[in-house]
Amino acid sequence: MSGNTKGRGPAAVAAPGSTHPPVTERDASTAPSTAPSSASVTAPDAARDLAASLARDLATTMARDLAPTAPTAVPAAPAAAAESAERPASASQLADYRAAFNAAQLAMALVDHEGLVVTANDALAALLGTEPAALCRQPAAGLVDLATDGRTWQAYREVLRGRRSRFRCTRRLKHADGHPVWAEVTVVPAPDGRRVLLSVADISDRRELQARLRHLQMHDPVTRLPNRTLFFERLSAALDSSSYEHGGTGRIGLCYLDLDGFKAVNDTLGHRVGDRLLTAVAGRLTECAEGDGRTRGGSHLVARLGGDEFAILVEDSTGTEQLADLARSVLAALQQPFDLSGQRLSVSASIGVVERAADGTSATGLMQDADTTLYWAKADGKARWTLFDPERNAHRMTRQALSSTLRPAVERGEFSLEYQPLVCMADGAVRGVEALVRWNHPQFGTLAPNRFIGIAEEDGSIVQLGRWILRTACRQARQWQTDHPADTPIFVSVNVAVRQVWDSDLVADVAGILAETGLAPHLLQLELTESAVMGSAGRPLQALQALSDMGVRIAIDDFGTGYSNLAYLSRLPVSVLKLDGSFVRGFRYDDGTHPNPADETIVEAMVQLAHRLGLTVTAECVETAGQAERLRRIGCDTGQGWLYSRAVAPDRIAGMIGVSPLAV
Repeated sequence: MSGNTKGRGPAAVAAPGSTHPPVTERDASTAPSTAPSSASVTAPDAARDLAASLARDLATTMARDLAPTAPTAVPAAPAAAAESAERPASASQLADYRAAFNAAQLAMALVDHEGLVVTANDALAALLGTEPAALCRQPAAGLVDLATDGRTWQAYREVLRGRRSRFRCTRRLKHADGHPVWAEVTVVPAPDGRRVLLSVADISDRRELQARLRHLQMHDPVTRLPNRTLFFERLSAALDSSSYEHGGTGRIGLCYLDLDGFKAVNDTLGHRVGDRLLTAVAGRLTECAEGDGRTRGGSHLVARLGGDEFAILVEDSTGTEQLADLARSVLAALQQPFDLSGQRLSVSASIGVVERAADGTSATGLMQDADTTLYWAKADGKARWTLFDPERNAHRMTRQALSSTLRPAVERGEFSLEYQPLVCMADGAVRGVEALVRWNHPQFGTLAPNRFIGIAEEDGSIVQLGRWILRTACRQARQWQTDHPADTPIFVSVNVAVRQVWDSDLVADVAGILAETGLAPHLLQLELTESAVMGSAGRPLQALQALSDMGVRIAIDDFGTGYSNLAYLSRLPVSVLKLDGSFVRGFRYDDGTHPNPADETIVEAMVQLAHRLGLTVTAECVETAGQAERLRRIGCDTGQGWLYSRAVAPDRIAGMIGVSPLAV
């Protein structure tokens, strides 16, 4: 009987291809069962096959005795004897077979080669809510819903025609009293070759147990929400379906959230309180999702993906505005305090929001973008939602690509150094150069330091790269000194990251490189940013002091933009201050803007202070002659900027040595 029949009699044979529940055949030529299997819940195959074997024997005897009788004739003696031997010994034996067939608990029917029921037992009649006699001459396929699926129908017909030895499938039928019944339908040929035996076994209890086990497997035991497995199953199904062809929007949205500071709750109050908080959060997320579903439409799934991570999947979303509103409502709901058995807790969440067309989107890609966006929300300050930005993600991907190839690039020799002159403000002669590294990337071209130095500091490769820069710069400075013995040697200034001081023996590195290259220590200047130098204590301060004692010059780069703790200037072994370019830019007249008098006053005060402390001052970003003149009058010692030269190759610097003043 069809699973869609409501209280009607046996259905007629339906054409293949109609829309009924998918059928699972347990045959090599058919698809595997969609329900989870478990050896602990299935009926023993041996017992089932034994019952089927007995039923086939019974059917064989009944089929032979129910066969039409030919007109009476006197057979030859040998043939008559053989026929007599094949028949049952007595009518009582046939009656016993019929009684066993009718009394069997397994629902069975004998079906002819046209698919019509020849005879059915009481169990099958009871299952279908009718009398055995009413089933005779009925299409068997219609009784047990075999004709509603093309593959099932084809396999069934092959058994009827003798082209297949066995067929088994699972169908959802309707019992006579109205409740659904999961049945395992088996069709095997009878030994006479003219009929088949159809048996129907009720496996509803097994399916119910399987459903319970699946529910436990697919749901989180703490919050009762769908777990990661069910979430990805639902997500994959949503991306595979063509909802837009059936009136849907064809879009999908995801809010991926993480509780801020949840670990502190577990550590201080215990996991029991933490579990209660997770359950309460799950309840509020469900309320927000249901509220959005009622007002905006779409199908929402709230899941716990693990730990304090949750996700709200929105199928058939209407656009980014819907997901943004949902994220706002979630943040507002979670900001309300939680009362947990006398404990009043307040939490916040960071949410990554992704919304796009489902077509062309993969589950992996969607989750990667959601995870990236969640990271942005955390990095931007937490307790907020952030929408996925393709441009920002492209920058992240580029950054990731650079990070993965940075260490090998040093070994492959993909880096080079350019040098920018440091010019004496009094006579215009080149006194030194700053070494600036460039990455000649095979894919992205020539990259400036701001594209990769931060990455190198994060992953620790700055130690290896910094050592290469220091050695290359010292070797080049020594080469200039050798090539221009009659001119005053110029010093080389190298930028040093604070991680180089912590993660390596910088003092030993510098001493070894100076000895290797033959460069005098006073011709080497190391630049550290103000934020790295100010507040230095312990190992960094000891390293700076040791370098200064060695004769190496220490410069504070970008002075005036960081902590600007002037008290440290008298304690640190610093010999040079490099004024940040933001002060120097305020000196411009050339572009028609009036200079900021406050900038000039600040620069003049810093120059005077540095000179009182015995320090020299270098001004960065000098771009015009007017700036240079005013800085010279203030008393600035050296200048650096495009007025004199951009960063250039070593051979260009060689042409500037000994030239005074430098042409601008």
